[in-house]
Amino acid sequence: MSIHKIGILTAGGDCPGLNAVVRAVSKNALGHGIEVLGFKNGFDGLVRNEFINITDETVSNILTQGGTILGSSNIANPFKYTLPPFGTPQDPKDLSSVVMHNFKENQLDALITVGGDGTLHMSQQFVDLGMPIVAVPKTIDNDLCSTDQTFGFDSALAIATEAIDRLHTTAQSHHRVMIVETMGRYAGWIALRSAIAGGGDIVLVPEIPYNDEVIVNHILERRRKGKTFSIVVAAEGAKNEAGEQAVTRTVAGSTDPIRLGGIAYKLSQMIEDKTGIESRACVLGHTQRGGTPTAFDRWLSTLYGAKAMDMILEGKFGYMASLHAFKMEEVKIADAIAQLKRVDPQGPEVKAALEVGMSFGSTQIG
Repeated sequence: MSIHKIGILTAGGDCPGLNAVVRAVSKNALGHGIEVLGFKNGFDGLVRNEFINITDETVSNILTQGGTILGSSNIANPFKYTLPPFGTPQDPKDLSSVVMHNFKENQLDALITVGGDGTLHMSQQFVDLGMPIVAVPKTIDNDLCSTDQTFGFDSALAIATEAIDRLHTTAQSHHRVMIVETMGRYAGWIALRSAIAGGGDIVLVPEIPYNDEVIVNHILERRRKGKTFSIVVAAEGAKNEAGEQAVTRTVAGSTDPIRLGGIAYKLSQMIEDKTGIESRACVLGHTQRGGTPTAFDRWLSTLYGAKAMDMILEGKFGYMASLHAFKMEEVKIADAIAQLKRVDPQGPEVKAALEVGMSFGSTQIG
């Protein structure tokens, strides 16, 4: 198959490294004399047929930039489109045929989709409709299986770890409990690894239900041992033993409509009420998505982008670029979305955390 023109889009939440992927794909393609269209705001650009023609000048000096020059969207699902004037949350439309039409109208030979679980599910749906797609795994949550690591995760981890480092000094000065809320809806990788790297005392992840009394007792035990402050790191998706999570709102039309958040405030109030120890909440939120990518994420994003273009040239459609043992490989998109990669409660990272004295706030482990 001869490749003359490709499209690329960045969908889902933004994260550091997206521009590095766009740059790598484009430089590889342009070096082969292939035209590149960058669709705006994820799949929304293919619905509205909005794109930019990418040149060497377009991708110059974007390697270190956070965000994405193409824009992104985590609510523009062509199969359940809810954005005006074409659809509403109350009356979603299936505009997949419009996307297929615009793909053909622009005489594209292939499409590269860059995104997480939601983006990859939509990508697989279009693969099933016959669209030649290659995917690149992106999510700060690091929860996609079939790859050792997604880009964006290392940058988010570095930001969360720095926050914990900084909170240590103020917690120690005021003899407080500081609760740090990280992202992580269904997987606790950011919370767990930043807690390990930052010396957290308690870490709460979605995979291990927590118990208020275990948290309180661990903090009080630290006090009895002369530790006048404690650091609690909680993933936004952490749940108690009753299965309750902190939910802020529901967004109709989103691929993941439940918006989690606020567990830090909930825990802060509970801890202060039950211990009498002054407690403060710090929600990191979208700071974990912003700013300059780490050196590792720039490296990883470049490898992913270059590999994705190679896969197109080789005709390996319906596959995702994958990092395995520091080598670039390809896996079926269908396999990559078969299940989420989550923290193993019996795994070596949890074991190491327990062995250095961390608590998971659970009656089931530790």
